[in-house]
Amino acid sequence: MKLTEKIPSFLRNNMYAELAKRNLKRQSVRTILAAIGIIIGVIAISSMGILGNSLKLSVTDSFADIGDKLIVSPAPGEDYITDRQVDQIYKVGNIESVIPVIADGEMIEHRKDGIDILLYVSVYDIEKDDLEKLVELEEGRYFKPGSTDCVVGSSVAENLEITPGQKIEIDDTKLRVVGILKERGMGFDISTDTGVFTSSEMYEKLYPDEDEGYDQVIVVVENIDEIDNVADEIEERINKKDELVTVFATNLITESLDDVFSSISLFLMGIGSISLLVAGVSILNVMLMSTMERTKEIGIMKAVGASRKDILKMFLLEALFLGVIASTAGAILTIGGSYLVMVLVVKNTSYLLTLSSMFYVIEGFFFGIATSLVGGMYPAWKASRMKPLDALRYE
Repeated sequence: MKLTEKIPSFLRNNMYAELAKRNLKRQSVRTILAAIGIIIGVIAISSMGILGNSLKLSVTDSFADIGDKLIVSPAPGEDYITDRQVDQIYKVGNIESVIPVIADGEMIEHRKDGIDILLYVSVYDIEKDDLEKLVELEEGRYFKPGSTDCVVGSSVAENLEITPGQKIEIDDTKLRVVGILKERGMGFDISTDTGVFTSSEMYEKLYPDEDEGYDQVIVVVENIDEIDNVADEIEERINKKDELVTVFATNLITESLDDVFSSISLFLMGIGSISLLVAGVSILNVMLMSTMERTKEIGIMKAVGASRKDILKMFLLEALFLGVIASTAGAILTIGGSYLVMVLVVKNTSYLLTLSSMFYVIEGFFFGIATSLVGGMYPAWKASRMKPLDALRYE
């Protein structure tokens, strides 16, 4: 398809649009080279933006399940969170779940093929129903209250090479593994991948001298928009006289990630914009050469009544046509190329089809048009300022 065939019909009937179209055709090699510069620039800006946005979406998705949680921990100088403090948390509104947690670090042992495998893990005392709210099972089942059962994280199962039904040993006490949790990745509440979870009765047997309190309380809020208000109310209820607990809102992490990856996207787009700057200089050069070559033609047009505005319009239309056609091609190639990369490499195209990713394609498109117009402004102004007699005498 010829470049000029994409020009809107309402401009085809305009005399200056026809002249602009003819001039682009007349110097087809220069036109194509200038268009290639814009295409590369649009692809660079749009692709860099999509890359940064995809990274942002990927990471924020990984932390999506922690953004609605508050982590209540003992304040510096305090040993644990009491039952009374947990009861005060229950009284706060807009809370979906309150999950008290007791944890300890321990070396566990598993014997395989006559060899003892040791691994340092976190051992958790947490109610079965509460654990189900935080992480899903990969295989097996959850532990039963009062039993010697336990479930282990995916990393523990992989490192010890264990399956449901096998046993691990903690401080000379054997526990039967009845379930393996799904991999969840990094978390700021509990380390599910590197943890061993058992019932309160079993935990008390393992650690009879443990203090009567909780190491932390995980609070799941009903509405993430109310998370700051819930945190403030918890602190007001418990820290009336002294600072007994600290409350950490996990949405601060996702907000910080948004800021970081927005900066990365902006930086990457800045790198890509350099190629559009080069394209702008190329257009400036092409248009200036065109102005010099068409000096007599401009003189004749002015002699028969063309105004400065008419000459300016003709040259700016050339720049506009070039920018629209090249930017459209760049946007299409960006979407097609990004789709192929994500299908072949990432195996996931969902991030490409989001509104935020399409925004960068649109931004690259308009940036390409703006670059073309800016590059064509000085040559257009210079052509419009020519005096008819001087232009006609030009050799």
